Amino acid sequence: MCLHGGQATPPAPNPRVLVMGMPTALITTPWVVAGCPGVPPPVPPCVTGQWVMGTLRVTSMGQPLVVQSGAAVTAPGGVTLLPVSMQTRVQAM
Repeated sequence: MCLHGGQATPPAPNPRVLVMGMPTALITTPWVVAGCPGVPPPVPPCVTGQWVMGTLRVTSMGQPLVVQSGAAVTAPGGVTLLPVSMQTRVQAM
Protein backbone atom coordinates (compact mmCIF):
# COMPACT_ATOMS: atom_id res chain seq x y z
CA MET A 1 0.00 0.00 0.00
CA CYS A 2 1.08 3.59 -0.51
CA LEU A 3 1.83 5.83 2.47
CA HIS A 4 -1.63 7.41 2.06
CA GLY A 5 -3.45 4.08 2.40
CA GLY A 6 -4.07 3.18 -1.26
CA GLN A 7 -3.95 -0.51 -2.19
CA ALA A 8 -1.30 -1.52 -4.75
CA THR A 9 -1.65 -4.67 -6.86
CA PRO A 10 0.34 -6.07 -9.78
CA PRO A 11 -1.82 -6.06 -12.94
CA ALA A 12 0.11 -8.95 -14.48
CA PRO A 13 1.43 -11.57 -12.02
CA ASN A 14 4.36 -13.71 -13.18
CA PRO A 15 3.00 -17.25 -13.76
CA ARG A 16 6.45 -18.72 -14.52
CA VAL A 17 7.52 -18.81 -10.86
CA LEU A 18 5.05 -19.93 -8.21
CA VAL A 19 5.50 -19.64 -4.45
CA MET A 20 3.06 -21.67 -2.36
CA GLY A 21 1.00 -22.07 -5.55
CA MET A 22 0.70 -18.32 -6.13
CA PRO A 23 2.38 -16.37 -8.96
CA THR A 24 5.24 -14.02 -8.14
CA ALA A 25 5.65 -10.45 -9.43
CA LEU A 26 8.45 -8.94 -11.50
CA ILE A 27 9.83 -5.52 -10.56
CA THR A 28 9.53 -4.40 -14.19
CA THR A 29 5.71 -4.43 -14.09
CA PRO A 30 4.12 -1.17 -12.83
CA TRP A 31 1.56 -1.77 -10.07
CA VAL A 32 -1.89 -0.17 -9.98
CA VAL A 33 -2.74 1.87 -6.88
CA ALA A 34 -6.44 2.16 -6.01
CA GLY A 35 -8.15 4.17 -3.31
CA CYS A 36 -5.36 6.66 -2.60
CA PRO A 37 -6.83 9.81 -1.04
CA GLY A 38 -3.73 11.93 -1.74
CA VAL A 39 -3.55 13.35 1.77
CA PRO A 40 -2.75 16.08 2.69
CA PRO A 41 -4.08 18.32 -0.08
CA PRO A 42 -2.64 19.40 -2.58
CA VAL A 43 -0.77 16.09 -2.84
CA PRO A 44 -2.04 14.22 -5.93
CA PRO A 45 -3.34 10.69 -5.34
CA CYS A 46 -1.01 7.81 -6.18
CA VAL A 47 -2.00 6.05 -9.43
CA THR A 48 0.86 3.62 -10.10
CA GLY A 49 3.78 2.14 -8.21
CA GLN A 50 7.09 0.95 -9.63
CA TRP A 51 9.49 -1.36 -7.83
CA VAL A 52 13.05 -0.09 -8.20
CA MET A 53 14.81 -2.77 -6.17
CA GLY A 54 14.03 -6.48 -5.92
CA THR A 55 15.95 -9.74 -5.90
CA LEU A 56 19.60 -9.69 -6.91
CA ARG A 57 20.32 -13.37 -7.55
CA VAL A 58 16.90 -14.90 -8.20
CA THR A 59 15.28 -13.93 -11.50
CA SER A 60 12.46 -15.03 -13.76
CA MET A 61 12.67 -14.43 -17.50
CA GLY A 62 15.86 -12.48 -16.73
CA GLN A 63 14.02 -10.00 -14.47
CA PRO A 64 14.28 -9.51 -10.67
CA LEU A 65 11.31 -10.47 -8.50
CA VAL A 66 9.46 -8.32 -5.97
CA VAL A 67 10.48 -9.10 -2.39
CA GLN A 68 9.55 -7.60 0.96
CA SER A 69 13.02 -6.06 1.38
CA GLY A 70 12.72 -4.34 -2.04
CA ALA A 71 11.86 -0.72 -2.70
CA ALA A 72 9.10 0.93 -4.72
CA VAL A 73 7.88 4.46 -5.41
CA THR A 74 4.52 5.76 -6.57
CA ALA A 75 3.57 8.20 -9.30
CA PRO A 76 2.72 10.99 -9.41
CA GLY A 77 3.34 11.48 -5.67
CA GLY A 78 6.74 9.77 -5.37
CA VAL A 79 6.02 8.16 -1.99
CA THR A 80 7.12 4.70 -0.89
CA LEU A 81 5.03 1.55 -1.30
CA LEU A 82 4.86 -0.49 1.89
CA PRO A 83 4.57 -4.29 1.64
CA VAL A 84 1.83 -5.37 4.05
CA SER A 85 0.86 -8.81 2.78
CA MET A 86 3.53 -11.16 1.44
CA GLN A 87 4.32 -14.83 1.73
CA THR A 88 7.16 -15.55 4.13
CA ARG A 89 7.93 -19.16 3.31
CA VAL A 90 10.53 -18.44 0.64
CA GLN A 91 13.36 -15.94 0.94
CA ALA A 92 15.52 -14.77 -1.95
CA MET A 93 18.51 -12.57 -2.55
